[in-house]
Amino acid sequence: MRRILQIILLKPILWASRKFSSRPQPDKIFEALSVLRQHIADKNEKKGITLQLDLPDKFIVFSDQHRGAKNGADDFMNAEPNYMAALDYYFQNGYKFISLGDCEELWENSLASIKKHNALSFDSEKRFVQQNRFYKVIGNHDLFWNNDPLGWLFLKNIYDQEVKVYDGIALQLGVMSQEFRVNTTDSELGIHNSELNIFLTHGHQGDASSDGNWFSKFFVARIWAPLQAFLKINPNTPAFNNQLKSVHNRIMYEWSALQKNLILITGHTHQPVFESLTHPEKLQRDLRKARDENSVDKIKEIETSLNNLLRGSSVYSTDFSSLKPSYFNSGCCCFSDGDITGIEITSEHISLIKWSSGKGREILEQTTLSVLADQLK
Repeated sequence: MRRILQIILLKPILWASRKFSSRPQPDKIFEALSVLRQHIADKNEKKGITLQLDLPDKFIVFSDQHRGAKNGADDFMNAEPNYMAALDYYFQNGYKFISLGDCEELWENSLASIKKHNALSFDSEKRFVQQNRFYKVIGNHDLFWNNDPLGWLFLKNIYDQEVKVYDGIALQLGVMSQEFRVNTTDSELGIHNSELNIFLTHGHQGDASSDGNWFSKFFVARIWAPLQAFLKINPNTPAFNNQLKSVHNRIMYEWSALQKNLILITGHTHQPVFESLTHPEKLQRDLRKARDENSVDKIKEIETSLNNLLRGSSVYSTDFSSLKPSYFNSGCCCFSDGDITGIEITSEHISLIKWSSGKGREILEQTTLSVLADQLK
């Protein structure tokens, strides 16, 4: 019976999930992001902090784990092995860890059940906490950490020491490596050091269905979660899907494009974005470039990739070449195939990465901060 219902209800459930899970309002998103960024600039540490990105520093950004109770509604369950492998790698290689919201699925589950069923991943994160390499940002599904007056105590109980929770984080670029200095002009170095800013937040702000909306929480907890648990349906499509940017991601991009020398990194939508493009959008941009250059082999290669990705549908007609590379999205750690995606940031590079079973860590996209600084100046 469950299998029959899965076949019948899968498409309408996925459609409803995409349609009703997000109602972004541009004016509210623009205002919320601007206000939060100003709070951080004013050193309001209740809202956020500024971290240095100097030569030895490396950051991994993961979001949207949605850790649950290991039942049919737990989107994180299949991705947990890849998440654990990734945390081992980043801990051993000296990365600092920014958890960018919706780490715990507290709309559907009690904190007690999440803690009980996720001891392994909490213990793995605890290693970063113990070495002051862990930074936690709230999302809409774990607003509990800031809204509950005892939230700080529950976190302390999980990690054995106090963990501050922020609405956002700014990365301030510091001194670059000697190799970078040798291969960079003084003007480029100045731009890279003093003018490029990185702003990270979960990205739910201004979303009428997410930003503290009581009905959304009621629907998810009382209707969606039991149905999902019974049908065992995970609505999070694999990392490289065939979609254009969601409406919410487009609005996030539009805000970032209005800022000066700024990179915005969010989560929330579960859709990886790199340099303001999803994977199929990047392929479409590259196809236009290959056609302009009359590169026959490259055209054939990209068209094959697009056709495989879109499964015979028409390619997009939008021109993506004019977009500023100002917006990035970490994707999520709960894709239905068990993959997870994230953003790596070093003093020289920013990368979109994927961890998958059998392959481990893959770099999907990568560019240098100096190139971004030049493109955004």
